[in-house]
Amino acid sequence: MRHETRGFREENEGFTKVNERDFIAMTKKIILILVFVLLSVHYSWAATSSSRVDDVRIWSAPLVARPGEKLQILAVSTRGDLSELYATGPAGRRTRLDTVSGGGPPWSLRAVLPSPALGSHLIEATREGKVVASAVIPVGKGTGNRGGGEWDQSTQALYAAWVEHLFNDPPEVSLSFPSLEPVLRDPRRNFLHDYLSKGEDSQFPAKPDCADLAYFLRAYFAWKLGLPVSYRACSRGSAHAPPRCDPPEIDQSFVRTAAPASVFRKTSRRIMDRVHSGTGRTALRDNASDFYPVPLERSALWPGTVFADPYGHTLIIVKWIPQIKGRSGLLLAVDAQPDNSVARKRFWEGNFLFALNANAGPGFKAYRAPISEEGKRGWILPVNAALKERSSLPPYSLEQANLTPDDFYARMERLLNPHGLDPVEAYEATLDALMEQLDTRVGSVANGEEYLRAHPGTVIPMPSGPAIFETVGPWEDFATPSRDMRLLIALKVLAGLPERIRRHPELYLLQGESAAAAANNIERLHDRRSRERFVTYTRSDGTPWRLSLAEIYARRPGLEVAYNPNDCVERRWGAAPGMPDFATCRRRAPAAQRERMEEYRTWFREARRPPR
Repeated sequence: MRHETRGFREENEGFTKVNERDFIAMTKKIILILVFVLLSVHYSWAATSSSRVDDVRIWSAPLVARPGEKLQILAVSTRGDLSELYATGPAGRRTRLDTVSGGGPPWSLRAVLPSPALGSHLIEATREGKVVASAVIPVGKGTGNRGGGEWDQSTQALYAAWVEHLFNDPPEVSLSFPSLEPVLRDPRRNFLHDYLSKGEDSQFPAKPDCADLAYFLRAYFAWKLGLPVSYRACSRGSAHAPPRCDPPEIDQSFVRTAAPASVFRKTSRRIMDRVHSGTGRTALRDNASDFYPVPLERSALWPGTVFADPYGHTLIIVKWIPQIKGRSGLLLAVDAQPDNSVARKRFWEGNFLFALNANAGPGFKAYRAPISEEGKRGWILPVNAALKERSSLPPYSLEQANLTPDDFYARMERLLNPHGLDPVEAYEATLDALMEQLDTRVGSVANGEEYLRAHPGTVIPMPSGPAIFETVGPWEDFATPSRDMRLLIALKVLAGLPERIRRHPELYLLQGESAAAAANNIERLHDRRSRERFVTYTRSDGTPWRLSLAEIYARRPGLEVAYNPNDCVERRWGAAPGMPDFATCRRRAPAAQRERMEEYRTWFREARRPPR
């Protein structure tokens, strides 16, 4: 009996030792699980509250992350730059991620987990070595977070960062696409590509024109994030009054639901059928508008902000590049053309036309996002007075209403180059912008040639009067009156830089030199550089023809009547009988159209759009 007891005791002691080891291992596992549970709880709180705490939020895509499939990460900050992104997987290993930066404000870091394992992944964003935001992303066992269903500050910041990363190529890259489709269907550009379900981004067309582009991007983002989107039917205004708009339509098709692509296709089509080039030109004081004016401050001009010129063209800010030693600051924007092409352009007077006309409210404007009514189920649009008080939306400001064009461009120059700009650098930056504009026109004219080759014998009808700038059909798609007027303005801007230096010497780093001497130097530089820069177009017989910028300046009278696609490509580049490239011209616009173009020539010579 004693031996049996001792044996039992020995066996029990052995059993106890084994279980101590198991207990320790089990405890470690429980602690690890609890850590991730607590982090998950933290994430569920941070996902809705981080914008109010540290103004940093971490987003992931797609909404349902799957093991072994790419998981995109985008950290967005509204208060300061971010340094690094780190990922800790289920195995507990912490890795620094390769990132692409953007901003700011807002500032952003984008990264990819190429093949995440099943389980929870802790993502951390740092600033100067300190973790400022974290989120736990479930892979294969749950969904991510789409936000709170409101156009709050964190959602607005994500929209801005998303727009920036769509077009986030180096500034020296000439960025142009035949439509928006290649942009949205490229997961390297589009953080929200196939965000809700696989293949959804190939199920609808994405070919907005100039007026539609800002609405299309907003509607697309609202669809992915489950947000409301609003739009209005507006008039085109008159010679003495800007457009007026009907009450808003606030579409809730996407609100807090993962709507299929067919719903987005239907909604976006309805919006694009309703809006037009007059929609963005509403008066700056108008409450019944889709866009409202913001201050000319870097903090208010986020990517996604639109610029509405007084004649109906709209551009969208996509990136700021700060001034550094030896390089001027840049503001980059994108626009769409009637042929649906989308291109990135830099801010300058040749692209961003600003004028105080009685029939338009021009300038930088923000989207009047729907907000939920407090204590009610529904959505309203904030009026201008309320926008001054809402910290989650860009503030309303009438600053631009009190600026002359000269003051407006000087104000923007100080934003772009707060340290002043060397006159030669200023000239070279303006020259580059003009050459970008000319390169874009090469493609636009070529598109018209391609259309007429595909439709032999076709004569595109030409509208009468101011309608040449605003119409529909092939004339809108392939004629270039608005673009040519902007080009003629751009030519004047570059040639007028010396006079600008004389008028605003405070904008330039003259290094003790007088404004007059600096201006004279730029005049000599312009004479030389205009003979060194070229564009090449394809003549009617298929041969290339190179034009120097100096030759284009000499052809300005021909460019005043060069917008008609019924004319041969040589005439569209200002060639006239007796010029060497005119010999291959085989097509002329009808005589009646040419007569009307001569009648309208004054508009282009004076760079003055006629009243409607």
